[in-house]
Amino acid sequence: METTQYIATSRQAGLWRQLEVVANNMANANTPGYKAEEVMFKDYLVRSQTEQSKVGRPLAYVQDVGTMRDTREGPLSTTGAPLDVALHGDGYFVVDTPSGPRYTREGHFRLDETGMMVNGAGYPVMQKNMQPVIFAPGEKNITIAGDGTVSTENGSIGKLRVVQFDNEQQLQKVGEGTYRTDQEPTDVARPLLEQGMLEGSNVQPVIEMTKMMTILRNYEGVQKMVDGENDRISKAMLTLSRAQT
Repeated sequence: METTQYIATSRQAGLWRQLEVVANNMANANTPGYKAEEVMFKDYLVRSQTEQSKVGRPLAYVQDVGTMRDTREGPLSTTGAPLDVALHGDGYFVVDTPSGPRYTREGHFRLDETGMMVNGAGYPVMQKNMQPVIFAPGEKNITIAGDGTVSTENGSIGKLRVVQFDNEQQLQKVGEGTYRTDQEPTDVARPLLEQGMLEGSNVQPVIEMTKMMTILRNYEGVQKMVDGENDRISKAMLTLSRAQT
């Protein structure tokens, strides 16, 4: 395979990776708290050497260096459920898991059979003192204030912990709408919560569909170039073989 085909193959691999990310964005367009992602590329330069030039000219390959998460707030929708909570601005809720604390923007909470406030996966939602939120039997009038204070008809229970990080791009997805990181979280000084609402995905389906169509056209264009190069090489080999006979 010649250099042109290697470069084309690197470009196709990058496009395929980009297509996977766009498809995943579209699949999560209705997932509460989901943040859209974008693939990051850069040129990987290699100098080719020939008999005429020992230094060679630079060849640019496509290198996938990772993904960037769009951390902008998604649209809020009203659910009316007392345990649904949306976050305005920066911040993440903290949930406790067997693998340690995890962080999430998805505020679709519920009560388990013990009266503990948990997320969709059943992980306890943490207060500022890193204790779970537990309601007494029969408590019904649940109120979650804008600062995260949780109360019932019997008084205040605690305050939900909301944290932030120096670099949100270092948060790693671990499933169930949660993230992990080795960074030390810091409490958001003045969190702003909305009870009875959920933050939706910030994916814009029309934009993602446009990206997908562009990626597919680019992939087809590269494939045509590869096919043309294969034809050229085949014809050149056929011509050379005839000249030697």
